[in-house]
Amino acid sequence: MTAAYFDQFNIVSLITIRAPFLGDFAVSFTNSSLMMLSVITVFWLLFKGEKIIPTRWQLIMELMHSAIRTMVRDNLGKEGAKYFPFVLCLFIFIVLLNVFGLFPYVFTPTVHIIVTFGLSLSILIGVTIIGLFKFRANFMSLFVPGGAPLVLAPFLVLIETISYLSRAISLGVRLAANLSAGHLLFAILSGFTFDMLTNGLALLSVFPMLIMIFITLLEMAVAVIQAYVFCLLTTIYLGDTVALH
Repeated sequence: MTAAYFDQFNIVSLITIRAPFLGDFAVSFTNSSLMMLSVITVFWLLFKGEKIIPTRWQLIMELMHSAIRTMVRDNLGKEGAKYFPFVLCLFIFIVLLNVFGLFPYVFTPTVHIIVTFGLSLSILIGVTIIGLFKFRANFMSLFVPGGAPLVLAPFLVLIETISYLSRAISLGVRLAANLSAGHLLFAILSGFTFDMLTNGLALLSVFPMLIMIFITLLEMAVAVIQAYVFCLLTTIYLGDTVALH
C-alpha cells in the first residue's frame, strides 16, 4: 500500500534511443520530459494577448505580468528590469507544471528534487558567473562581511560560502517538498475514501470527500504560491548581480 502511494512519482521511459557505438549510453524521453514539453507548448499556444479589450484569459495573463514586473522592480530597481522576461517565463513554467500536476494521472516533474535542484543550481551558477563578469574580484566581497575582525575572517568566509551554496539546496528542496507532501496527502485521502465506498460506508465517506475538496483548493493555492516564492527568491539572488551588499 505504501509503495502504491509513491507510484505517482515514478519516471517512466516512453522512448529510448541507443547508440551502438557508444556502449551503454542511451537517451530517454520520459513522462517528465513529455510534461515539460507540453507546458512549453501550452505557453506558446495560449499565452497571447492581442486584443485591446482583454478576454478573461488575457486578463489573467496581464495580472501575472503586472505582479512579476512589480516584484522585479521592487527588488532589483530599474537596472534589474532586464531580468524581468526570465523571471516571468520561470514563473509561468513552474506554475503550469504545478497546476497541471493536480489533474488525475498527470505527472508532476516539480515533485522530483533533481528537477527543482537542477533549476536552482543553474540559477545560482548563472548569478555567480554574471556577478564575476560584472564586479570581477569585488564579487568575492559577498563572502567577507563588512567590518569583520581580521582574525574571524577565515571562519566567516567559510560560513558565508556555505550559506551562499545552500541557496541552491533550499530553493530546490522547498518547491519539491511542498508539492510532494500535497500529492501524498491526495493519494492517502483518496485511497481512504475509496475503501470506505467499496465497504458500504458511503454516508461516512462524505466527510473525507469534503476534506479532499478543501485540500484541492489548498493545493491549487500552494501550486501558485510556491512558484511565486521560487521566483521571488530567484529575484533576490539576482540582486547580487545588480549591486553588492
